[in-house]
Amino acid sequence: MIVESPNKVAKIKSYLGDGYVVDSSVGHVRDLPKGASDVPAKYKGEKWARTGINVDNDFEPIYVVQADKKSVMKKLKDELKDADELLLATDGDREGEAIAWHLMQELKPKVPVKRLVFNEITKQAITAALENTRDLDLDLVDAQEARRILDRLYGYEVSPVLWKKVMPRLSAGRVQSVATRLVVDRERERMAFRSASYWDLEAILDAGAEADPRNFSARLATLDGQRVAAGRDFDAKGVLTSKNTVALDELAANAVAGGLASAKFTVASVESRPYTRKPYAPFRTTTMQQEAGRKLGMSAQTAMSVAQRLYEGGFITYMRTDSVQLSSQAINAARSQAEQLFGKQYVPDKPRHYTSKVKNAQEAHEAIRPAGESFRTPAQTGLTGEQFRLYELIWMRTIASQMKDAEGQSMTVKFDAVPTSPIAIDGGTSGLSEVKGAGFVSSGRTITFHGFMKAYVEGNDDEDQKSDDAQAKLPRLAEKQVLEAAKLNAAGHATKPPSRYTEPSLVAKLEELEIGRPSTYASILRTITARDYVYKKGSALVPTWLAFAVTRLLEEHFPKLVDYQFTAAMEGDLDEVAKGNLKRLHVLNEFYYGQRSGRPDASGNEAGELAPDGREGLYQLVNQLGDIDARGLSTFPIGDLDDGINVRVGRYGTYVEDEEGRRANVADDLPPDELTAELAKELLANPVGEERELGLDPETHTMIVAKNGRFGPYVTEVLGEDVPKTGKNAVKPRTGSLFKSMSLEDVTLEQALRLMSLPRVVGTDEEGVEITAQNGRYGPYLKKGTDSRSLTTEDQIFDITLEEALAIYAQPKQRGRTAAKPPLKELGNDPVSGTPVVVKDGRFGAYVTDGEYNATLRRDDSVEEITLERAAELLAEKRAKGPAKKTTRKKTAAKKTTAKKTTAAKTTTKKTTTKKTTAKKTTAKKAAPAAE
Repeated sequence: MIVESPNKVAKIKSYLGDGYVVDSSVGHVRDLPKGASDVPAKYKGEKWARTGINVDNDFEPIYVVQADKKSVMKKLKDELKDADELLLATDGDREGEAIAWHLMQELKPKVPVKRLVFNEITKQAITAALENTRDLDLDLVDAQEARRILDRLYGYEVSPVLWKKVMPRLSAGRVQSVATRLVVDRERERMAFRSASYWDLEAILDAGAEADPRNFSARLATLDGQRVAAGRDFDAKGVLTSKNTVALDELAANAVAGGLASAKFTVASVESRPYTRKPYAPFRTTTMQQEAGRKLGMSAQTAMSVAQRLYEGGFITYMRTDSVQLSSQAINAARSQAEQLFGKQYVPDKPRHYTSKVKNAQEAHEAIRPAGESFRTPAQTGLTGEQFRLYELIWMRTIASQMKDAEGQSMTVKFDAVPTSPIAIDGGTSGLSEVKGAGFVSSGRTITFHGFMKAYVEGNDDEDQKSDDAQAKLPRLAEKQVLEAAKLNAAGHATKPPSRYTEPSLVAKLEELEIGRPSTYASILRTITARDYVYKKGSALVPTWLAFAVTRLLEEHFPKLVDYQFTAAMEGDLDEVAKGNLKRLHVLNEFYYGQRSGRPDASGNEAGELAPDGREGLYQLVNQLGDIDARGLSTFPIGDLDDGINVRVGRYGTYVEDEEGRRANVADDLPPDELTAELAKELLANPVGEERELGLDPETHTMIVAKNGRFGPYVTEVLGEDVPKTGKNAVKPRTGSLFKSMSLEDVTLEQALRLMSLPRVVGTDEEGVEITAQNGRYGPYLKKGTDSRSLTTEDQIFDITLEEALAIYAQPKQRGRTAAKPPLKELGNDPVSGTPVVVKDGRFGAYVTDGEYNATLRRDDSVEEITLERAAELLAEKRAKGPAKKTTRKKTAAKKTTAKKTTAAKTTTKKTTTKKTTAKKTTAKKAAPAAE
């Protein structure tokens, strides 16, 4: 039996017994050539060989066994020699089906071959799979092969255009480029957004001593029959768009508040209606990724990695699925456990069945759920850390899906407030002159039966949106009942730009647009961040200016390739291939050659006309590009055209430039929507590289200048042209960083000469060892031989005397730089470890810690703004990397010797060190020393 992952082997072997040899292919064993060196000799010289796809011969691919898989294939072939049957038990999705097909092609078995699939690694599931084997599904293989060829052609044909016109070593991808465009489009919306200010009024009403609750809030809804504007009534330009609506300014809001201070509030209507909330469907891949991000602070990649380990350990079912269906055994297990935990009254009379809302839902697995015919509670699993937390999330979601609806009452109460006399409004921008009456509204919700919410409540991405179990109780009120206002508060607000995508919300958007597949989202997010198209600010995804340049090129010259509907249609075509309703060759021809009646001939001349309403294919798009203004693509105006300021993406970074040619670098972590014309002018006024002459050094007669450098302001000398700058006799100019108390505009020649004279010799001790004072990366300090002592201020570098220095050295040296500092900020308990998370100041800057793992804050994080969710994400990434290795060479050698003694250890080592994908390579590197 051959499975994909070596982590499954031992558990499956224990279920099957001695009659079976179970081994792993360690993922894919064959793929398209990675480079020219991988292309077989017989194909070298062919014009299409660099892509590994013969576009002139029905897109025939070249498949080669990867170098790191040759030993795997040799081992599998040797094991097959003594077998009387081959069982291909790779995963049941397209990738797994393709791996099984590639194994068949390479192994060329002479014994019977059976294909089997199991959705969970339990004895019952594997036994059932052995009893229900099938043939290879070649339609699934065709769909996977078509996707692989499409992605290869897209990347190999479009990426070189980016290298030439934007920057070397960039990449384009069929889904990654569209995902990048989504993030860029959102940033464009934020850049075009104009905020609008508006005011509203909140009344705290008193229902009397007998009421429960006595005090509650009501919001101003109308003034003299006109609706009071809220944020939703303004467009992205800050213009009020709703008709018969009045936007209050500060003057009007305070006038109304004052005029209603003594008014009576009469109940105009009470509307009560039943509240019902149905449970959420069990997890599929995307909803699991989103909830793991919201509740556990996991990135999509981390969530999938943890889920993979849970699946391989036999704790959950297969985690790459579009399905929300549960088997009858799983439904019974969930209902039984819900009854045990919460009581019979929480379980409906009939089981719940769910249908996927995802168009063309594929990969006919179950939803993601706990494995087995009866579910283990999280405490019974023995899991810890991230695996425990994710299993608990999946377990509770599955149980909740088979519980009763939540029930309650929703209430809306409207009030009329009439002032004793009309309220006069003198001036302002609201357009009101007087107000004769106001309408207020108060809404509440009471949950009388929590139902499934006893087990699980879904998170959301909108901070302003209330959770499903949120309650706001109102007292019992009757029409025409009169109340008084205990307090009236006028408050100002400003409309907000659309929120940036987070990983969960971007995954949700990709799924909504039907772009990509659930199993690919984690790798897509990893790719767009690794290519510097997107970076994280907190949990938000921020596009770089490089992403703007790449997206603009693709939009202008490859518009169909980054069109949302076209990309979704391609997914639909691949789904049709998987179902056997569409031929692989048809999809590839249409994508590459377009909707034409023929192909280009050997000379490149078109042999067919473009079909009516047809589109050009990738071949035509790449070969008919024409002139591309590379500079224009990477240039973006800032502010008004009259400002004459542009931001440009250069090969060595992003910078702003004005009409006079002055330039200034832009920080990598500055979000595009924050680069305003005003900020650009500030940068240009003090650009990196600009210098101010301070005067001549009276001793050397060289010019001393002050500059603003990449790492801050500094002073240096300008050496003559005759002074060698390179080679053995090169002379380096003296330099010195400005103290924090100094500025580029005010530093004097005298100060500059003192800075360049550092380190300063303070004197010598009794043994003749020299003591110097100098400034370093971590602040000012004294140095005597190898013994360093910190100083408290930079001014001490020039002022400290020998006696003072000797007194410092006479004190016992502290371990570390200083005594332990108190936390900079307390964030709450980590969702994984459950221990308190704090922000501390360390040697290399601020970091977060849960007491066991430390994670340094990134360049886009700040102590003031960091949240528990962001801290949990940083700690999760740190945990995923595993503990630092402490094995010495001597110990490693000893372990190698041990490994040679046992066949099992040898096998484990080989398997561990032959991982294929990027993620798996990381795992292999970590596991190799242990295997040895």
